Amino acid sequence: MQVKIRRNKSLFCKFDLKFVFMQICIDSIFSDRQDVDVCISHAADSIGLKELPSYEVRVGEQYDWIKKTQESFCPVEVTEGLWIVPEWRTPPDAHATNIILNPGFAFGTGEHPTTKLCLLLLHGLIKGGEHFLDYGTGSGILAIAALKFGAASSVGIDIDPQAITAATQNATLNNISPNKMQLTLVPPDGRTHEVVEGQRSNSMGVTTESESFDVVIANILLNPLLDLADDIVSHAKPGAVVAVSGIISEQVPYVMEQYSPLLESMSVTEIDDWACVSGTKRRGLTVN
Repeated sequence: MQVKIRRNKSLFCKFDLKFVFMQICIDSIFSDRQDVDVCISHAADSIGLKELPSYEVRVGEQYDWIKKTQESFCPVEVTEGLWIVPEWRTPPDAHATNIILNPGFAFGTGEHPTTKLCLLLLHGLIKGGEHFLDYGTGSGILAIAALKFGAASSVGIDIDPQAITAATQNATLNNISPNKMQLTLVPPDGRTHEVVEGQRSNSMGVTTESESFDVVIANILLNPLLDLADDIVSHAKPGAVVAVSGIISEQVPYVMEQYSPLLESMSVTEIDDWACVSGTKRRGLTVN
């Protein structure tokens, strides 16, 4: 079943002192076993709506959604000589650096601008032998890419068990051994477990030392990027590159304000109104 929810909202525009009428429309997919009324009621309660929005229910034909998604996922050329290739497709250039990917239910197909921005940054940063941390690894695409570019090791952490499963499978697809790419599940707050003698251990046995990584990238969302800034930067060596993405261009000032006490020589790259902010960790900085 396809449910289309429409909600009208009047916004006061202070620039021309007029009321602007805006319609917000959300499409959702439900199985025929779900109670749509109850689902929408819970959704409305979760965001504090006092009344249910108007909505219509349409019964559509059944699809194999996994197959449909796979058909839409084509090889992506990130830059010359670098391709993201779905597991079920043949690489367009067998001699290129090909990252073979089956994202499953995890974020990171290489098509989204934020992922491209991070891949391009990594492509220019990795010279050989670096230790890389992928903070919010999703499909594992960045951790895999770092190794293919020449990094000595990659560590990927995520709060989603499905992401860890997908990243593990993708490492295997790319013939990457567990001793080169370590993956772990962390608590929902994103923070690794308490520090013991400068080390952070977790439930899956992977240990990430404080200030042990040459490059740290977090491609997640604005709020966790702001809330977890200290933790993200704490994993980087002094002078190491830290990059954060998953934000739109208008959110860059908030990120710059939060990270400027932690990073120096900060810069911003953008693709299609999406941004990546990077800088180097300040030397002598103590981050808990």
